[in-house]
Amino acid sequence: MNLKYGIDSRPPFGQLMLYSLQWFVLAIAVVVTSLFIAVGSPAERVLYAQKVFALMGIATIVQALWGHRMPIVVGPASVLLVGIITTLAAQGDVVNTNKIYTAVLIGGIVIALLSIGRVLEHLQRIFTPRIVIVILMLIAVTLSPTIKNLIFPTGAEARHAFGLWFTIIGVPLMALAASKLQGVLKSIVVPVALLIGCIVYYAIYGGFGEVFSQYTSSDGPLLLPQLEFDGSIILAFLLCYVALLINDIGSTQSLGAMLGTTDTDKRCRRGVGITGLFNILAGGIGIIGPVNYSMSPGVIASSSCASRYALLPAGAGLIVCAFVPSLIAVMSAIPNTVIGVILLYLMGTQLAAALHMVVSTNSAQTFEQGLIIGLPVMTALLFGVIPMQVIPSVLRPLIGNGFVMGVITVILLEHVIFAKRK
Repeated sequence: MNLKYGIDSRPPFGQLMLYSLQWFVLAIAVVVTSLFIAVGSPAERVLYAQKVFALMGIATIVQALWGHRMPIVVGPASVLLVGIITTLAAQGDVVNTNKIYTAVLIGGIVIALLSIGRVLEHLQRIFTPRIVIVILMLIAVTLSPTIKNLIFPTGAEARHAFGLWFTIIGVPLMALAASKLQGVLKSIVVPVALLIGCIVYYAIYGGFGEVFSQYTSSDGPLLLPQLEFDGSIILAFLLCYVALLINDIGSTQSLGAMLGTTDTDKRCRRGVGITGLFNILAGGIGIIGPVNYSMSPGVIASSSCASRYALLPAGAGLIVCAFVPSLIAVMSAIPNTVIGVILLYLMGTQLAAALHMVVSTNSAQTFEQGLIIGLPVMTALLFGVIPMQVIPSVLRPLIGNGFVMGVITVILLEHVIFAKRK
């Protein structure tokens, strides 16, 4: 691939800042779309957002300089978003986030340990293309109830019309823009949609001043008050970390193949190790853990710049955002309806990537192979809406998690039930 700047190139300062701007805008978008999971008072949610911005900024810089040393944006892991949402739903009215983030911390420890030696190379044999395809689909499918609740929130029926029309008009327009735009403009489709959605929403309903005034200060503990161990929650999150590991490896390996690096496996091990360490830190401070995003090749292809140093100002910008509560307040004031529509579009692109992988890897050439892909998705849909009262309370975080049940199903189908027929 013809690039103006390679991985280790240092563009002139002016150009470096321009290249960094698109990474910064992209990083802001992926962070903002995960902040709705923060619980507590407005002040506590601002502190949660500050911690997320700071952690993602530091992780971006560390990965670029000492981890995989590649231009890959770091952001909150969508699969952990699934784990947190389903666990909160399983807990009902009594919400205990200490158990959730203890599980995040333990998952980080496991990921960090797996990066030692050549364990990753052996693990990759388990994750066949069909399993990876199903996991991509499961993340999108299991987020669909959350997306519905964001777009059409309970208690705000008068504003459901906005959610309906923003979905009908906004999603096709985002798809059209993504297909027509080139270069840097292609990477700002989501941020522009966020901005336009907010402007239209507050122009119709007003109330931005009242919302903003609630978020101008932050409050709460910096660290997790105490570790609380729950076996079923930990097991559920460990299966979520299976998907996170696949995502992390896939992001590094795909970019390495694109850029023709000769030491991709070494970069992958370092990158996964750093991801594990920052997930430990995320669990310790009570926030969602990071992962390397797979959208980076598109940004590089559009800008012809693969310099890892372009990530440094972007990471620094995220850290600066963490120390400006008023700026966090503006971002936290993005209506849930707008976030829901953006997530709908992003999960649609993820399903598209999974379907493209089905074709490119010839993963569904027989009925049995198609069943390996289809049945886990249907299993996830069922267990995502199953009444929690029919599940023993100790098993709710596990059985009540559609994503986890889908992963278990696809592994059994691929490596046990249909293993001899492949």
